[in-house]
Amino acid sequence: MTLRCVSLWLGSLLLTVLPTRAAVYYVTVAGLGGESDYEQRFTGLANDLNKTFRASAADARVYTLTGGNATRDHLRQIMANVALEAKPEDDLVLVLIGHGSSDGIEYKFNLEGPDLSGAELAQMCNRVAARRQLIVNTTSASGASIPVLQKAGRGVVAATKDGSEKNATVFARYWVQALHDPDADLDKDDAISALEAFQYAQRKTAAFYESEKRIATEHAVFDDTGKEAAVRQPAIRNGEGLLLSSFLLLRTGPAQQAANDPEKRALLAKKDDLERRIDSLKYEKAAMSQDEYKKKLTEALVELARVQEELDK
Repeated sequence: MTLRCVSLWLGSLLLTVLPTRAAVYYVTVAGLGGESDYEQRFTGLANDLNKTFRASAADARVYTLTGGNATRDHLRQIMANVALEAKPEDDLVLVLIGHGSSDGIEYKFNLEGPDLSGAELAQMCNRVAARRQLIVNTTSASGASIPVLQKAGRGVVAATKDGSEKNATVFARYWVQALHDPDADLDKDDAISALEAFQYAQRKTAAFYESEKRIATEHAVFDDTGKEAAVRQPAIRNGEGLLLSSFLLLRTGPAQQAANDPEKRALLAKKDDLERRIDSLKYEKAAMSQDEYKKKLTEALVELARVQEELDK
């Protein structure tokens, strides 16, 4: 692909990345545990996310399914309701916690009653108008779900590289932990992006297996281009990581307070757009002259500093 083609493609992707979200729909599902220890673990993680997402913003739309409520039919109903309400400018965050399986052809999420296939899940999400979507599949064999779930404007995170990694995963624990640990906020902007949460959980998962002196049975991957194979790390050349880096999961500290302040909400939205623009420039750098890149980056950084100064007042 030529640099010009890359630039044009990134420009079209930028249209998906930059718009400020109007509302966020958070859907979390804790699947069938099979054993009491797993049931408690999955339910606890889902309830933690439920509390975290509800506290993130006064107008957050949060749906959490656990225990007997976590069925295929109930999830279909919830996703149908989201499809009726969500607008193109909204965001959708869907998190799957539990066990998954793959026969080499089809991925399935284990639920109370009939399991849910990756294809069925994709159909549910495809009916939601939100242009920016994030699916976080933390189950075993979750990597097998990526091919059927990937789509332009949608980031897909999986705890395993493919369907052959079938052991229970620990990735979910660290994904949830990322939303509470200040160390996950790598750029210290009082916000946790999907990419920051992924990289945090990825590091912690690797450290877990090292500390336990066990061979790692899960290797987290993501796709956020809708057309490439899943990867373990961002790659500017192919635009991998751009959507996840711009996908805000939640705000923390002063930024969360500003989000609940009507007078500062517009400034915060402008800050978000500027930060996304700066991230996008990094991906477009190879397709423009050095002078043009410096000029656009300087303009964005100066404007970002001005907006931050207003927010700090």
